[in-house]
Amino acid sequence: MDPRERITGLMARARADLAELVAIPSVADPRQFPPQECERAAQWVRDRFAQVGFTDLRLAETADGSRAVYGARPAKDPAAPTVLLYAHYDVQPPLDEDAWHTPPFALTDVDGRWYGRGAADCKGNIVMLLTALRALAGEIPVNVKLIVEGSEEQGTGGLEDFVPRNADLLRADAILVCDTGNVAVGAPAATVSLRGMVNVVVGVEALGSEVHSGMFGGPAPDALAALVQMLATLRDSAGNTTIAGLDNTQTWTGEEYPADRFRADAGLLDGVALLGDGSVSDMIWARPAVTVLGIDCPPVVGSAAAIQPHARARLNLRVPPGVDPDKAYDALAGQLQATAPWGVHVTVAQEAAGHPFRARTGGPAYAALAGAMHDAFGRPMTALGQGGSIPLCNVFADTYPDAEIMLIGVEDPACRMHAPNESVHPEEIARMALAQALFLQRYGAR
Repeated sequence: MDPRERITGLMARARADLAELVAIPSVADPRQFPPQECERAAQWVRDRFAQVGFTDLRLAETADGSRAVYGARPAKDPAAPTVLLYAHYDVQPPLDEDAWHTPPFALTDVDGRWYGRGAADCKGNIVMLLTALRALAGEIPVNVKLIVEGSEEQGTGGLEDFVPRNADLLRADAILVCDTGNVAVGAPAATVSLRGMVNVVVGVEALGSEVHSGMFGGPAPDALAALVQMLATLRDSAGNTTIAGLDNTQTWTGEEYPADRFRADAGLLDGVALLGDGSVSDMIWARPAVTVLGIDCPPVVGSAAAIQPHARARLNLRVPPGVDPDKAYDALAGQLQATAPWGVHVTVAQEAAGHPFRARTGGPAYAALAGAMHDAFGRPMTALGQGGSIPLCNVFADTYPDAEIMLIGVEDPACRMHAPNESVHPEEIARMALAQALFLQRYGAR
């Protein structure tokens, strides 16, 4: 039977699988959910891949305490190329459950999409891989390895540590990182560029303690006002990120992200302008972008007529390929220090950093993937960037410099991953499963 027909017949099972997996609240943060939920999800993944011919399945403990599911399915020909499949079973917390239109841990059909936490990121990709392997049923002409981690969303680096220490175990000719998505539903894409990131916490100290704004307001420096003034230097009036030493003029040469679709995907309110003087693709994939993630200051309710002696902000700086995150940190910290007014005391602490990534696109695996995607979707595969960071991609690239690393997945701009009301379109699972099956067949036949 043709893989396309098999996948059509397997979609009811795919939905049942995804419903079971979404029902497990596998948030890798014991402060929010019991660790046993992640263990349940890991065991679920192990059991399901055992059903599609994987052997040597194990739950490998990583440095951060999470468990990664490893497995292998050898080809009859040991000289056949090896493909490593990657995904993660942990999910973001549901955040504001009152903002969900459906229960976050119950897969629910609404207007043709399947809603639930992890439906797209990244449990939908796990189910997509299972569906592809079930569709192939018999012999697969490549050696297939699997690694599904359990702490990606927490960013605690468990698998980043595991990979170089187990390099031979995971070694492959092609690595499919199934944790991204397409241009839109029905529009296939491979992600070829990831921005790196730097998180910092900037603190400002101006006074020994709060003082009365009536008695001291005027000459006494306000730490919160100083912080606001410093943060304002990080963008210009058009919204471009303006950090001395970081190029904010680069352009994107791949698939364009239409401005009207971006406005709808991002949920911009009427009359609110897009930021920057470049295209949407330039701004999110080719240029630096700084975001204020949080500020420590008194809330409006309960605030007093007092001058603030100290304030803090947490900042996220995204940088495109070609920019060293250490140099980006130096530029950001230097500007915050240099623009601090009134002699206030400033500290800038680096919280996290990740390197940008650019994939190689000229090899046989990429060609096989492009052909498989074209046949599965009926249109050519395009190249996307991603504003987010996946530090593991650089670990793979450093550990396996000859491997082709390709980023694909079932996500689309409407999936609202990391937010309330996350969803996946079932047609994306079906088409991506078909593309995956065709890729495994054709890459092995090269």
